[in-house]
Amino acid sequence: MGLKREKLSHLRFFFHDIVSGRNPTAVRVAEAAVTNSSTTGFGAVFMIDDPLTVGPSMESKSVGRAQGIYASADLADVGLLMVLNFAFADGKFNGSNLSVLGRNAVFSAVRELPIVGGSGVFRFARGYAQARTLDFNLTTGDAVVEYNVYVFHY
Repeated sequence: MGLKREKLSHLRFFFHDIVSGRNPTAVRVAEAAVTNSSTTGFGAVFMIDDPLTVGPSMESKSVGRAQGIYASADLADVGLLMVLNFAFADGKFNGSNLSVLGRNAVFSAVRELPIVGGSGVFRFARGYAQARTLDFNLTTGDAVVEYNVYVFHY
């Protein structure tokens, strides 16, 4: 299969989830009958194409996009089902993707999400991503999240 020796890479980047304004990067595409009366937004489904940057500012250098879906999947707490790809568009990971599938307990200080695969440089990837919210605007819903990703790949 042409596999080389497995490596461990540590990536750090910032995820900008913009749900407000004229150019949102996350949009609600579906909801359940109970979504608007639920304290957790249960049943809301969002499609995302969020910028990934090297620093917490939107003006910092872009390294790629987070593309996929997240959905409110918890009746009692704000817990999201995350199904997304980190699609890298710069540097040695340009053209490569990491696939994430897991639960994001939004109001926990640190969340851990599994890396379940990848492509390009990250073919056969496995590992985890730690997410920490740096900024969350209660009025708009916009958020900046720091990701530290630890991934084994060939």
